[in-house]
Amino acid sequence: MPHILFPTAFGTCGLAWNDTGLTGFQFPEETETLTDQQLATKARSLPATEAVPEWVQQTIVRVQQHLEGKVQDFTGTKLDWSRVSDFQEAVYLHAQAIKPGYKKSYGEIAKLMALGNEAARAVGAALATNPWPLIVPCHRVVSASDKMTGFSAPGGVRTKTRLLTLEGAELLSE
Repeated sequence: MPHILFPTAFGTCGLAWNDTGLTGFQFPEETETLTDQQLATKARSLPATEAVPEWVQQTIVRVQQHLEGKVQDFTGTKLDWSRVSDFQEAVYLHAQAIKPGYKKSYGEIAKLMALGNEAARAVGAALATNPWPLIVPCHRVVSASDKMTGFSAPGGVRTKTRLLTLEGAELLSE
């Protein structure tokens, strides 16, 4: 499977894909080499040697625009769901339903899945392994007390807060 790195306002990001859809997204690491290595490991991909498909190029442009502050809705982006479990897919679909500028708690997603609040940790665990952060906006999921917790992408909670601010979400400060 191929992948490509590309510049954004946040730094060098990466996308991996196959004929079915995206297999991975990578936020910038400290260096481009690290970004490339992380994406290759997570998506089991290699740098693209052939022309990048038009739909991938369009996704790159939309990611670049989003990270410049021209907020995009990535619902409908082609994803290779075979890479995740049915539970993860269900969680990710609920995360995709959260529009830019809004947030939901892990418990709210668990309730929407008819699992009850006690499944909030399972929702968090699924989001922690999201192969498509930003495309599947796991950064829009926060703790029940609206705290910025659990963002596994590079930069952690700082990146999560930066994304939510860029999207116009209301953030509470202590």
